[in-house]
Amino acid sequence: MGFLGFLVGWIVGSQQGRTAAPAAPGAAQTQAAAETQAPKLLDQAAVQALRNTIDRDPGNATARVQLANLYYDSEMWNDAIKWYEEALAIDPKKPDVSTDLGVCYYNLNQPDRALEEFQRSLSVDPRHTRTMFNIGIVRAFGKQDLKGAADMWMKLIAIAPDSVDGQNAKRALDGLKSAHPEIGGGSATGSNPGSGG
Repeated sequence: MGFLGFLVGWIVGSQQGRTAAPAAPGAAQTQAAAETQAPKLLDQAAVQALRNTIDRDPGNATARVQLANLYYDSEMWNDAIKWYEEALAIDPKKPDVSTDLGVCYYNLNQPDRALEEFQRSLSVDPRHTRTMFNIGIVRAFGKQDLKGAADMWMKLIAIAPDSVDGQNAKRALDGLKSAHPEIGGGSATGSNPGSGG
């Protein structure tokens, strides 16, 4: 149960170009540290400045993403969803944004919606490692589909074994197989991680 409790808080947002996010640790943050951080307080001045930008430039997807990121950091999932969706309506080819949107849905206990957004991300970039890692998390914990989680993590490990997400997938897969030997398959740290689905 210790492994499962540790992994539950491990869903990771993309949010490129940002320094920190409570539910979205970057490469420099440890997963354990990310789990203990409190949500950031919403910066009302930054919110207002971005809203002013959006009012002046209604087609500005970047400002919408930045606004959504502020809400995301404050764990205000519904507000983040609104702005991520608006940004994607303007520019649908942003896998980082649809991944972050999926994380919001997952945090609102909507795993099916999260998986839909992750599939949107993969339709733009089939090798988007952050999305692939999160699919495993949602399959394991949101859908209780341990085989589906293992398959996705093995696929991720096969295409990006040395990436941060690939390393996280190796640890997650090894822990999953340790806790649930019936999952089977090869070791995530072996030379042949297996095929994914």
